[in-house]
Amino acid sequence: MKHLSVVNKYFWKYRWRFFLGIFFVIASNYFAVLAPQVTGFVIDKVQQHLPGYKPKNLVVKNDPLVDKFISRTSSLHLSFENIIALCGITLLLLALVRGIFMFFMRQTIIVMSRHIEYDQKNEVYLHYQKLDTQFFKTHDTGDLMSRMAEDVSRVRMYTGPAIMYLTNLVAVIVMCSFYMWHKNQELTLWALAPLPLLAITIYFVNNIINKKSERIQALLSDLTTNAQQSYSGIRVIKSYVQEKAMLKFFDKNSEEYKNNALGLAKLEAVYFPAMALIIGISILLTIYKGGQLHIAGKIEFGDIAAFVMYITMMTFPVSAIGWVASMIQRAAASQKRLNEFLQTVPAIQNPSAPVRKKIKGEIRFDHVDFIYPHTGIHALKDFNLSIHKGQKIAIIGRTGSGKSTVAQLLLRMYDPQKGIITVDGTNIKEMELNNLRNQISYVPQDVFLFSDSIANNIKFGLEKNTEGDYRKAARQASVEKDIDGFAEKFETMVGERGVTLSGGQKQRVSIARALIKNPQVIVLDDCLSAVDAKTEKEIISQLHEYLHDKTAIIITHRIFSLFDFDNIVVLDDGRIVEQGTHSGLLQKGGYYAELYALQQEQESAEA
Repeated sequence: MKHLSVVNKYFWKYRWRFFLGIFFVIASNYFAVLAPQVTGFVIDKVQQHLPGYKPKNLVVKNDPLVDKFISRTSSLHLSFENIIALCGITLLLLALVRGIFMFFMRQTIIVMSRHIEYDQKNEVYLHYQKLDTQFFKTHDTGDLMSRMAEDVSRVRMYTGPAIMYLTNLVAVIVMCSFYMWHKNQELTLWALAPLPLLAITIYFVNNIINKKSERIQALLSDLTTNAQQSYSGIRVIKSYVQEKAMLKFFDKNSEEYKNNALGLAKLEAVYFPAMALIIGISILLTIYKGGQLHIAGKIEFGDIAAFVMYITMMTFPVSAIGWVASMIQRAAASQKRLNEFLQTVPAIQNPSAPVRKKIKGEIRFDHVDFIYPHTGIHALKDFNLSIHKGQKIAIIGRTGSGKSTVAQLLLRMYDPQKGIITVDGTNIKEMELNNLRNQISYVPQDVFLFSDSIANNIKFGLEKNTEGDYRKAARQASVEKDIDGFAEKFETMVGERGVTLSGGQKQRVSIARALIKNPQVIVLDDCLSAVDAKTEKEIISQLHEYLHDKTAIIITHRIFSLFDFDNIVVLDDGRIVEQGTHSGLLQKGGYYAELYALQQEQESAEA
């Protein structure tokens, strides 16, 4: 239960709905417990008209409202038939009033739980957005989705149905027990005698339910992750003809989940009939002992009938104790999983007094060292680089040399273990994150497009209520002609992760998305690897014109000899081994010259 204390803030936020809901639950049950007393009065009246009836001169104790009703009815000197009719109408009215309160009970508590579910999903999603890159590299997408969907829904069962039925349970048991005790204490003790056995059963069974629920939630998370990965990688699965292998793997996970779920279902299948049996025993004891007391002249038939009705009224609430406890236990297990994320503090955070400024484009890496936390790879070693405003810098190196890490650090996806990175003389750790990232356009190596129209994908980087010329951006990225060739043109839906586009088209759409922001600093991370030589030259020509007054960092494993770079940085094993202009590096005859010669040979062979 301690894990569920987190949601108390929502109960306070919706306190009027919460407290009104509690009031409606109590009110509906109050009118429900009046009905057995009226029914008992009717039975006594019928008994009085039977031949051979001998009055016992017992003092019948009822609710003051019922006593007032009986007194008023007696004072009217109505006939027997009219009294029965009046009592029938009264029972209908009590049921109607109770129904009205039950309607408002659901309109307050259940609606409140939906509001809480909405708020909690937004809270979880917002927290996901705040977490750093490192977090998402160490957690499965399927697990994250399961926690937001399944776990939040289970918590809603606590904030709505569980609270409502728990309040109803307490109200029914307290009111029924009070009126039973008020009528006859001895019969009440006999009627309620089986309830301690019920409490002990619930205690032990719920411990088992809790353990099974936690196991089931963990297995469901694994199952969701497995399915999500299969859907995302369906093309790879089909191309390697691994459908059967993946199905076996999914079957194994699904079988384990099924067996655990069936185990819980079997436990609950025995649990609920056992509750009904205990309630049945209570009714039998009530009738048996009530009959003895009636023979002894201590109680009327109407009171026995009222007792039976009270026990019957308690049947569902008492038998639902296990169900409610199960919901609470499952909610606690789910909230515990949610808390693990909600209590995760992102490694990358805004400083206490963040600096907001317009970036001009002066960038400096000063003795930067960086090791990836999740792999231990030493990506950059004593990295020093100065980029002046408006310069065009190329960073070249083989795979794993640390090229992409430079972009990741500049955008503060990670923080270096040593050294500092400054933009216009300000340490980026002192800058507001959104302010920094909004003014740098970044095209990642791993291109990602949303399942939306091409136009919306290009406009994605724009701030709210900001219009941009997405056609011009597409032209600058040399993808306008391709888009115009589609039937829906810019309204073409690209499918999940841009699956309907070719690799080159996806890269160029992502470049257009970066260009439309019109930033002062732009970083392109190996974003031309999937385009042909002709398209590459066209894009470089367009970019050269676009970037004339901007600071640009182009990360690549290829050499763009047609692009006039102010500085070319050659990385190897996280260190700068060469830097200079294209012609200057060729004259040195080092690694850059070897890479250029190899590229020329490949282009000649392809031609």
